[in-house]
Amino acid sequence: MIDPTRNAEKILRQTVGDRLKTGFPLAPLTTFRIGGPADLFLEAESLEDLGAVSCAHRETGLPVVVIGKGSNVLIADSGFRGIAIRMGGGFRWSARDGDLISAGAAMPLGALAGVAWRHSLSGLEFGIAIPGSFGGAVRMNAGAHGGAIGEIADSIDCFSVGSGESKRVLASEAGFVYRGSTLPGLVVGATVRLAPGLPEDIRRTMDEVREWRRANQPLAEPNCGSVFRNPPGDHAARMIEEAGGKGLSVGGAAVSSKHANFIIATKGATAADVVTLIERVQEAVEDMFGVRLDREVHLIGDTGIATR
Repeated sequence: MIDPTRNAEKILRQTVGDRLKTGFPLAPLTTFRIGGPADLFLEAESLEDLGAVSCAHRETGLPVVVIGKGSNVLIADSGFRGIAIRMGGGFRWSARDGDLISAGAAMPLGALAGVAWRHSLSGLEFGIAIPGSFGGAVRMNAGAHGGAIGEIADSIDCFSVGSGESKRVLASEAGFVYRGSTLPGLVVGATVRLAPGLPEDIRRTMDEVREWRRANQPLAEPNCGSVFRNPPGDHAARMIEEAGGKGLSVGGAAVSSKHANFIIATKGATAADVVTLIERVQEAVEDMFGVRLDREVHLIGDTGIATR
């Protein structure tokens, strides 16, 4: 019987050669800095690279995951038994056409907010607070400080790993909801529609957002960003704090004393520690409020956590 991982490796190397890595450590690519390796890893530079991934996936059935800038993911200690990809420099670009700004999936959202400011375009200031890639932000409808990607999106370019086909999706067809979407496939680029603004006003708002982050989030400690989605009409951080969650820790994982919706990874922390702490926080909040907090962090690999 042919090993699917070796078969996928053979297929991918025909296109990408030595750029394909095996047993590649994923922890350094994430803001949590924990987790195991991927069986196969590729920094994709083009649609041709993604086509090779699609071919390997269809031929072998190996799962595919996109890491992005690693700010909203938790990698299992055992790693990922499949093909992990990150969009490379070929997907890091931006262009302006009037009130529209287009960018590749690898463009950091904060950097794109800076591009909008330099063109005197307003509407993306909130992006300076989100340390992720543009593609990941579009996929999850990332938002902060009263703004969200879905509110300014115009169109999204997607690539289907299943079919190997590319498709442009209008924002009205993207199924944007709070911290989610129904986009068909990987986001490779997108266009947002902004509004003219005064550069000094845009810069002032961005500075205020930066200062709020510095004052209220544990930026100096490894974390994944917000762990839980806010329930309708409430804030996960408030509920966690009232339920006594701020004092919780498991192994090297601890609820941040600065912001209760952040879990920090101290020296020696494992993904298993974080998983156990996530469940304990959920239980504490459910016991007090009768609400089960939904995770915002995406779990990659066999973390052993319930899917709900």
